[in-house]
Amino acid sequence: MNKQAELIKEISGVNPLKCMKCGKCSASCPSYNEMDIKPHQFVSYVQNEDIEALTASKSLYKCLSCFACVERCPRGVKPGKLIDAARQVVIRQRGQEYLSPDEVPELLDEETPQQLLMSAFRKYRR
Repeated sequence: MNKQAELIKEISGVNPLKCMKCGKCSASCPSYNEMDIKPHQFVSYVQNEDIEALTASKSLYKCLSCFACVERCPRGVKPGKLIDAARQVVIRQRGQEYLSPDEVPELLDEETPQQLLMSAFRKYRR
């Protein structure tokens, strides 16, 4: 069993095996076109324990954490919580190698949604 997959399930509190692959989560995602791994695919990757591909995916950081996918899921799978948990796994792997506040502005572009920035601030200031 993949230790990182178990950690993602534990952090998120989500059972990805409940997914019935309906795609409603991806259909409601405002970042769908920007993602290389879509929300419904993200659930499958966790099920298949392909965590290395997830942690290397740009979808981790394209997700707005708006939780539209969580609201639309008829089975309560909560793909957004899985994505958030995968972000936490990446951060924990880095240890103390966080970005300093001075490094952040140069990484942003004009199209970065403010919602993403505020969501990241709430989640990662712990």
